[in-house]
Amino acid sequence: MRVNFTVNGRKQEADDVWEGESLLYVLRERMGLPGSKNACEQGECGSCTVRLDGVPVCSCLVAAGQVEGREVVTVEGLADFAKQRAEHGGCASGACGTSLQDAQQWQSKPADSQTGEKGELAPIQQAFIDAGAVQCGFCTPGLLVAADELLERNTSPSDADIREALSGNLCRCTGYEKILDAVRLAAARGENQTAGQGA
Repeated sequence: MRVNFTVNGRKQEADDVWEGESLLYVLRERMGLPGSKNACEQGECGSCTVRLDGVPVCSCLVAAGQVEGREVVTVEGLADFAKQRAEHGGCASGACGTSLQDAQQWQSKPADSQTGEKGELAPIQQAFIDAGAVQCGFCTPGLLVAADELLERNTSPSDADIREALSGNLCRCTGYEKILDAVRLAAARGENQTAGQGA
């Protein structure tokens, strides 16, 4: 079958997709987007987390045919997605996420959406670096996507909110404290930026 969908703001088409092929396989092997990691293939580790119509999902569990006509954001597109969200006002109250209609309006830069290189970082990506939350890096893409979605809908999350949002993502290197610190840092920076704009 042929699957037409949008990845990181760009229309994509995958040909000869067989019915059991996962979205993860299509992203990594057909689209050349290796950010989502192939680990457990059972939806247990979260390393393959992407946003499908704004909702974090394990791409290893999503059949490629299910994404026909839908929007996918991978870790490679986070920076452009965050920038577009900021330019279009995002969700000021933090009680809602980016609507599907708003998500369909953004376009990522081709170089950035394919490799993540030569571009700015999303606030959550910079916070992970600054807080030292990246070790081996295998779980990092899934954590970034899940944390970005959390901060989009809740700009001031409690520790319980953070733990809940990241509960589907496993890290085998750490005790998670630096990861939690990174999300707290990104939230604090977002609040400071919002306060500065309101002044």
